[in-house]
Amino acid sequence: MAGHSKWANIQHRKSRQDAKRGKAWTKIIREVTVAAREGGGDTLTNPRLRLAMEKATAANMPKDNVLRAIARGTGEADGVNYEEIRYEGYGIGGAAVIVECMTDNKARTAPEVRHAFAKHGGNMGTDGSVAFMFKHCGQFVFGPGNNEDQIMEIALEAGADDVVTDEDGYIEVVCEIPAYHTVITAFGAAGLTPESSNIVWKAEVETELAGEDGQRMQKLLDALDDLDDVQEVYTNVIINE
Repeated sequence: MAGHSKWANIQHRKSRQDAKRGKAWTKIIREVTVAAREGGGDTLTNPRLRLAMEKATAANMPKDNVLRAIARGTGEADGVNYEEIRYEGYGIGGAAVIVECMTDNKARTAPEVRHAFAKHGGNMGTDGSVAFMFKHCGQFVFGPGNNEDQIMEIALEAGADDVVTDEDGYIEVVCEIPAYHTVITAFGAAGLTPESSNIVWKAEVETELAGEDGQRMQKLLDALDDLDDVQEVYTNVIINE
């Protein structure tokens, strides 16, 4: 597992997103709507909706907004019909990038994503061109100072696959997607709150960029993050400042 630079990169992009609260809320609303449409409006039987509502709570989103999104998803109220799309592509030096989108207009979204890649030195690939380099899984990250032994014991008992600590003390827990809720519930019962927790595309093999190449790659990632229809951006690059 890579060092501090990796988590600094992730937190940098998340901080940029969080600073734009309106956009962050829009992303969560779309996720709640789609989750409710696909699995129903009951969080007890819909793990994806439960995760989306946890994100809404963490973002201090008003409950009424969430309930309206659920109603739109289940068909109880009129609303926009969002479709999930995943784009794959290459960044600086052939770096792998996965872009998850939710859109009501694919004819708008695809050209915007393609343009962002091209403008910043990358190019959009075909389906499956880079996904094989990633694992779709649950991921939890705890900051330095947490009890590694406690986290490992709880995680593995709850069904996690792996627990790794890097040289800066960050602890990463990885699990299969069906085990995500069990693991996060176990952490909560023990009074442990990860710095980040989500269903992610985790790079199996990482590569590093620095200097001008690193700056260009960061601009590409930021440009993709800034697109209205983009929910998440994943890469196998660690940018060393």
